[in-house]
Amino acid sequence: MSGDIVLAVDLGASSGRVLAAEILQDRIQLHDVHRFENVPVHVGRRLHWDIVGLWRDVEEGLRKAAHRFGDRIASVGVDTWGVDYVLLDRNDDLVGPAFCYRDSRTSGLMNQAFDRLPRKEIFANSGLQFMEINTLYQMWSMRVENSPQLDIAENFLMIPDFFHWQLSGHKVNETTNASTTQMLDPNTRDWSNRILDAFNLPRHLFLPLVQPGTNLGPVVPKLRARTGLPESCKVIVPATHDTGSAVIAVPADGFAESAPKWCYISSGTWSLMGVELASPVLTETCHDLNFTNEGGANGSVRLLKNIAGLWPFQQLRASWLRKGTEYSWSELTTMASQAKPLSTFIDIEHPMFVAPEDMLTDVEKYLRGTEQAIPDAGGLARALLESLAMRYRTCLEWLESILGYKLDTIHIVGGGVQNQLLCQMTSDACNRRVVAGPVEATALGNVAAQCIALGRFSSISEVRKWMRAMPDIQTYEPKSPDAWAEAAARFQQVTTRFR
Repeated sequence: MSGDIVLAVDLGASSGRVLAAEILQDRIQLHDVHRFENVPVHVGRRLHWDIVGLWRDVEEGLRKAAHRFGDRIASVGVDTWGVDYVLLDRNDDLVGPAFCYRDSRTSGLMNQAFDRLPRKEIFANSGLQFMEINTLYQMWSMRVENSPQLDIAENFLMIPDFFHWQLSGHKVNETTNASTTQMLDPNTRDWSNRILDAFNLPRHLFLPLVQPGTNLGPVVPKLRARTGLPESCKVIVPATHDTGSAVIAVPADGFAESAPKWCYISSGTWSLMGVELASPVLTETCHDLNFTNEGGANGSVRLLKNIAGLWPFQQLRASWLRKGTEYSWSELTTMASQAKPLSTFIDIEHPMFVAPEDMLTDVEKYLRGTEQAIPDAGGLARALLESLAMRYRTCLEWLESILGYKLDTIHIVGGGVQNQLLCQMTSDACNRRVVAGPVEATALGNVAAQCIALGRFSSISEVRKWMRAMPDIQTYEPKSPDAWAEAAARFQQVTTRFR
């Protein structure tokens, strides 16, 4: 299929895009087709995703792709963030909005859930990290609020499932995103009846699970007519959770090994740090350290920890912009590189930073509460980046304690790769070799899953061989690990002071 085009629809928690991947003899060439914002909308006391507006933008991207590439387009697939969903009624109409995971309706609800099913039993039946944003607590909040939506609903679709239904007419739940719900059994890889029954969630809502690479058939005729996509264009489900797609594109040796020597960080608005395994880890240590077992391609398991990522850094920039000062990303990084190192630390996982009205205000409040001086803009930017790198250090220690051995290499993929300062900080903080890239790992992983289904690649191992030849791969070695080791105790002290 040399010269054919595969379309990747990649929707993140702050932006979306439609990319066209040209499959050439020696490389995958990505073409930007359409980019757009994805901004949650405040409606009354709720926070929603503009799911209809997102579909409009996806259609526009498909229209542009069809105009540009025509009959060369072989397939299309969608990946998005996890945990969020829509409900459909018996007429296939939306039941209520697509709630944003940052909505406050689950605040304080998770601990109440343990009265219905003990925490360790939820973990045994899901293998998932405990976070208030998990789908389980979002859906249970409807029961707590006596919402009629679950009684009206006929189908549960996660965000990428919704778009695949719009594309193909087929309603399915894809396994990598379903595994983020805390309602999927890690052993049977099917919906957990124990959890659904405990929280009074109707079993009929949940659809048959499909694996990445599933061919849902051609694009529906009405959409082809509106966009100009060719009749031969197939809808192929990738690993629909964006991290699941990103991990496929990690330029490492091997796949789903029993004892891998590398871990990954998918770096963006969120950071997800973990290892790719053949089977879930359901030990007491894994539970106590609050790690998660999410589904990966070909039945693999992503044992990982969700970390706040670049969200505080992004929101700090937005705060300055609202106050009339515009810093580019490169300016902020340069300012951070010139600031005093390892002098200010921030608990980026603190609940006050999940959905602040103004990040700058809350960061300054945090620094006052921990008796730290408030630095200038460059110092604040550096503090957030260093605190994220320190969080990686802690997470690596936990991960190795679960696995029982030392990891040699950290692979960083995603947008955070472009921040070379953060990549070097990560190498120094963790005292490990860091291999950074590719930047477009999520889109490339999406494309790769489609290409395997189309017969272009034979396996994920072959895909990773191609990834290792990508031009944007960079390696970082530790430069000042001792200074970071000395600062680690102070980081732990500061970040536990304001809880």
